[in-house]
Amino acid sequence: MSSGAVAAGMQTAPVANRGAITACVILAVIMQALDTTIANVALPYIQGSVSASADQINWVLTSYIVAAAIMTPPSGYLATRFGRKRVLNVAIAGFVIASVLCGLSQSLVQIVLFRLLQGFFGAALVPLSQSILLDIYTPEERGSAMALFGVSVMVGPVLGPVIGGWLTDHVSWRWVFYINVPIGVLAVAGITAYVVESRRDPGAKLDWMGFGLLSVAIGSLQLFLDRGEQLDWFSSGEIIVEALICACAFYLFLVHTFTIRNGFVKPSLFLDRNFSVGMTFIFIVGITYLASLALMTPYLQTLMGYPVVTAGIVMGPRGLGTMVCMFLVGKLIGRVDTRWLLLTGLAITAWAMYDMTGWTPDVSQWTIIQVGFIQGAGLGFLFVPLTTVTFSTLAPEKRGDGTGLYNLSRNIGSAVGISIVTALLTRNVQINHAEIAVHVTPYNRLFQAPAAAGLDPMTAGGQAALDQLITQQATIIGYIDDFKLLMLLSLAVMPLVLLLRKPKVPVQMDHSAVME
Repeated sequence: MSSGAVAAGMQTAPVANRGAITACVILAVIMQALDTTIANVALPYIQGSVSASADQINWVLTSYIVAAAIMTPPSGYLATRFGRKRVLNVAIAGFVIASVLCGLSQSLVQIVLFRLLQGFFGAALVPLSQSILLDIYTPEERGSAMALFGVSVMVGPVLGPVIGGWLTDHVSWRWVFYINVPIGVLAVAGITAYVVESRRDPGAKLDWMGFGLLSVAIGSLQLFLDRGEQLDWFSSGEIIVEALICACAFYLFLVHTFTIRNGFVKPSLFLDRNFSVGMTFIFIVGITYLASLALMTPYLQTLMGYPVVTAGIVMGPRGLGTMVCMFLVGKLIGRVDTRWLLLTGLAITAWAMYDMTGWTPDVSQWTIIQVGFIQGAGLGFLFVPLTTVTFSTLAPEKRGDGTGLYNLSRNIGSAVGISIVTALLTRNVQINHAEIAVHVTPYNRLFQAPAAAGLDPMTAGGQAALDQLITQQATIIGYIDDFKLLMLLSLAVMPLVLLLRKPKVPVQMDHSAVME
């Protein structure tokens, strides 16, 4: 649920305390935002420590995203029922404890379970922090407060890879999680001392049946996608069971939603054309937002042999491009048709992906930085205009529920995107390896050339060298296929812009909610 709809009623804080309250909630937001990207560059090191395969290690990312997606919509209810200050403190404390447990993990099962726990607690940090900021500032000051809030949310994608790379290289990948401890302690101490509790409504209710069914559907879908490639999809009984659970839970959720008056999801929301189209848009944006980031980490460290610090530094400008363009687009909203801004963002994103389809391990650092910045700029052109146009024709009383679903769609898109590109990469590398190996025979005259010395397929050493070379080439082609898929998704969603209606009256929308 959107932060604006989260339990209201907090008294306006004294001016002297505003700075302290702002600093504390911003710390909580930065802590959560960092964790969306800081673990990416450490994945190859985590993979070695917990003995995971290339497709399994991405569960560290997807488990966190799925848990956050499931728990974001009920955060408003929890704050209304138990008090915003109390829920926020519990969320921060739980997030810190889960972070420590992630750092102490000794197996893949442990770190995935603790990342799930981290996502469950972290889901409430951004919307509740945003809600507190909206309450302690006057309407005239809220614009500046939300600008500061937006910057704090975007600090994660910028600093996450850099900080994560430095900690992994100089200390240990475990400190990628331990760094949350001092930040969380400061945030809890400040919130306890300065934030005034909001009014509670003991009679507040949540559609637990709808929430539970949707959670089961999302969780089983993610298991289906994450384990499908490893278990050879529908040849596995486990995959069939997970698919059936997902389908049955989602069907029951739909039946429940359409037969109850105050359900977890309001079907009337989807009668608004802009909202329905926007939900599809943000799902696709979610796929391209984190899936490409998940691909870049192993590409830089495994294929190109970059040290973890270097990989973090060259990935940082991607978030910087997003931040810069979000500020630029913020100035253009209201002056330029948001549909043109959306098309610009999609075109920039598609071009960046197209450029990446031509990459090899010989690509220069400057090219990686430049294309990463451009890709981030494309995302920056999408976030704010998409939020604006999605909610522009939605009734004000429905925007609270709409924002929760909107962010749920983005998070699911991110998790599904990471799972799909990882599964396709694993499958395509195997296929490409087999297709290339067909041409490796003792009768191929290319192996008789001087340049092919050491690649004699008739010797054990030559066979090992050839297998390594073929695997590298097959992996490069596999990455190209994934980049091409992300490019095609960006192009395929462009016609949906034609379905969006331009609002007759400019809508006053909290653009920072897009990053919840």
